Amino acid sequence: MSPTIAIIGSGNMGASLLGGLIAQGYAANQLWITDASTEKLQLLQHQFGVCSTSDNIEAVKAAEIVIFAVKPNVLPEVAQELSVIIQQRKPLVISIAAGVREANIQQWLGGHIAIVRCMPNISALIGCAASALHANHFVSAEQRGQAESIIRAVGTVSWLEKEELMDAVTALSGSGPAYFFLVIEALQNAAEKCGLEPETARLLTLQTAYGAARMALESEKNAAELRRDVTSPGGTTEQAIRVLEERHLRDMFAEALQAAKKRSEELAQQNK
Repeated sequence: MSPTIAIIGSGNMGASLLGGLIAQGYAANQLWITDASTEKLQLLQHQFGVCSTSDNIEAVKAAEIVIFAVKPNVLPEVAQELSVIIQQRKPLVISIAAGVREANIQQWLGGHIAIVRCMPNISALIGCAASALHANHFVSAEQRGQAESIIRAVGTVSWLEKEELMDAVTALSGSGPAYFFLVIEALQNAAEKCGLEPETARLLTLQTAYGAARMALESEKNAAELRRDVTSPGGTTEQAIRVLEERHLRDMFAEALQAAKKRSEELAQQNK
């Protein structure tokens, strides 16, 4: 029998996880979701048929797995409110609060709790998230499998052995969708300046991005090999790539990720 799961918080990530689990065939009567808004809970209960409550303790009383899907600044209060019941039940805790270290969550919960930190991204909204997980030493092999199964309901999963790598993940996949949106925006604008109608430029840009991503995912070749396959000597692609390399595109992305990583580290210090 599948474990009962309590999702604390019904924002974008909490609701996405809920929908993903239901889509994967998880029993609705074994899913709890909480929120301060009774209107939001009613909508989710009507949509998915799950158990809902505005009382976090009520939800956790029934759960073997607790998912913290609240904003980082709210997590200390929520965790401390639930510390007694969590100490009694010793559930697996999964936190998707960005930038909040496991040690801090452990302290708020009272210690000796199995905790998995998760860094998903906004693409969880369409079931295409790229998520990284880190488990503390209290997490059993069974719980590790349960955490992976839950997060796979909204996309792919990668495990990290070192928690400090979460800052690099935040910089890459956490913030990454915005980088690709910026590239899409820039290409579309450039195409319009070349004379294409806005809608034509938009559709061609989006399909090109989608096709390239699918090829990179499905091909046995790496990105460099795929790029070389498209880049014929003396051709149009070679000229475009030359400009991007001369403008140091690689260095720009390296600097961008370092800036995002540094900011992630700073926010983690603020969330202690």
